Amino acid sequence: MTKRLGEPSVRRTIVSGSTFEERIGYARAVVDGDQVHVSGTTGFDYTAMTISADVVKQAEQCLRNIGAALAEAGCTFADVVRVRYLLPAREDFEPCWPVLREAFGRVRPAATMMVCGLADERMRIEVEVDARRGTVTAGPGRELRIEPVDGDAMAREWRHVHNVIVPPAALTLDEVRERVGRNRLANAYLGDVLVGCSTVRPPRGADGAATVIARVLPAYRGRGIGTALYEAGLAHAHARVPGAGAVETVVLAANADGLRFAAARGFVEKERYVLDGERDEWVDLRLAAPEA
Repeated sequence: MTKRLGEPSVRRTIVSGSTFEERIGYARAVVDGDQVHVSGTTGFDYTAMTISADVVKQAEQCLRNIGAALAEAGCTFADVVRVRYLLPAREDFEPCWPVLREAFGRVRPAATMMVCGLADERMRIEVEVDARRGTVTAGPGRELRIEPVDGDAMAREWRHVHNVIVPPAALTLDEVRERVGRNRLANAYLGDVLVGCSTVRPPRGADGAATVIARVLPAYRGRGIGTALYEAGLAHAHARVPGAGAVETVVLAANADGLRFAAARGFVEKERYVLDGERDEWVDLRLAAPEA
């Protein structure tokens, strides 16, 4: 979660499975509150502990390794504020520029390149980054994008987030396709990284209540993504869904983050229930219709 003023930083470590981390005694990354520090990362494929002889391919693998660590920390390359490049041979740096520009060209972090020896003679480049998990906002030109689900690729992404957040109600792809036909489903992306999804159901019942549900993958919570999804869904429910009066949401009772999020936005618990044949408890909450 994002650290509030006066709260102590929450520190945790991220490991990649590299044998170097275990043998030397360090973590691939350390998350300290909103700060994320990724260790110097080389071009080893840590799953196989193999490394290409080509410096550009090493640079590509460096970035894949770093991207995985950032994702586990709830970040993307868009959050990087400083990068350091270490190479034994200065002439190897320029061939890597197109790969590095692809990752950092829009972000423009502070950067340093150093020529120095590395721990293994097979290593031709090492990359270290620092990032900051700040609040993000959606809109034209902003890093957070919220897009309606269109096509099977986006439907699979929506399904992934849904099933991670509410595993008791896991859906098949066919069930998601059916929902696309009757609800407004949307995905949220930080850059190109999937971070959340939402559902807006048309009004149901005599009081014409629409349902708005925002879901954010756990690593990316506390950055304003749920708020952006909720506000976009609420706007759609009030402005584009004919007959929408009150707005409801539904949260798995075990999802404490989701319940706190709903309560903070004025939702009041309406009902708790367990579906027939199931054991998980669900909570329906309602937000009163806006005054005219």
